[in-house]
Amino acid sequence: MTSFAPILQAFFTDRLITQRRASPHTVAAYRDTFTLLLSFVAQRTGRQPAELDVADLDAPLIGAFLQHLETDRGNSVTTRNARLAAIHSLFRYAALRTPEHAALIQRVLAIPAKRCDHTIVSYLTKNEIDALIQAPDRSTWLGRRDHALLVLAIQTGLRVSELTALRYQDLHLGAGPHVRCTGKGRKDRCTPLTSTTVKVLRVWLTEQAGQNDDPVFTSHRGSPLSRDAVAHLVAKHAATATTAAPDLATKNVTPHTLRHSAAMALLHSGVDVSVIALWLGHESTKPTQAYLHADMALKERALARTTPPDTTSGRYRAPDSLLAFLNDL
Repeated sequence: MTSFAPILQAFFTDRLITQRRASPHTVAAYRDTFTLLLSFVAQRTGRQPAELDVADLDAPLIGAFLQHLETDRGNSVTTRNARLAAIHSLFRYAALRTPEHAALIQRVLAIPAKRCDHTIVSYLTKNEIDALIQAPDRSTWLGRRDHALLVLAIQTGLRVSELTALRYQDLHLGAGPHVRCTGKGRKDRCTPLTSTTVKVLRVWLTEQAGQNDDPVFTSHRGSPLSRDAVAHLVAKHAATATTAAPDLATKNVTPHTLRHSAAMALLHSGVDVSVIALWLGHESTKPTQAYLHADMALKERALARTTPPDTTSGRYRAPDSLLAFLNDL
């Protein structure tokens, strides 16, 4: 029997941290995956995680864990696939360390990712953005912090991890104001700031009076905000903003919604997709194509250009009831 514990520990210390130099976010995501997996296996086998062998984690058990994520924990297919990718990465590493378990490992690696629906991105309109920005009570410290964070997030489209990692030294509010951050893939990028955003940030930074290495957005205890804390404050202020913008009640407003809103604002202003990809820190324009699919106004303008000049614009109507039936299938 081959103990599973030393393989898992070496995977984190040797493969992820030393060889791949994975980011803290990647390490944390993998850690959460295997914490959930080991807890599930321990319940199924009655053995403590430290006592497990590689043979205990066979393909049927991994499959049952993935099903548990969707049915019992309510995770999406995307989350299920992300957990499976982490498990696959571990088992590919284990194949080099435990060749005697090659058959078991190959069966686990053969578990496929599920196909999932790709929904149209959700974003906020200008009226909804204005209502959300005005929602925090700026007579309080928390309200001023949240207001500054929302203004920066909506204008720049920074990821929530990039917002929480911001330090004073990352904000340059003089000539050519911009914010510098390190995004996915350890890619540095600079995003310009508008005069309105600069004004809000100056007030906030002056009130905080921090040092260069201090976080920009903190809790009452002075520690950087967590991802969950940012998600909570965004949802809270979105609920408040429904008074001024009732349509917000129909939307699930998250920190990533603010990122989508920044991208759509650029698209509506006529900014090229390649520039939006650079702005958001995408490696290619492929992820940015989602915003083109979501922009109905852009599609309607394209439709208007294709209407022959000597005909009346309108939609196709089937001339026969049977054809209409077939078209509705």
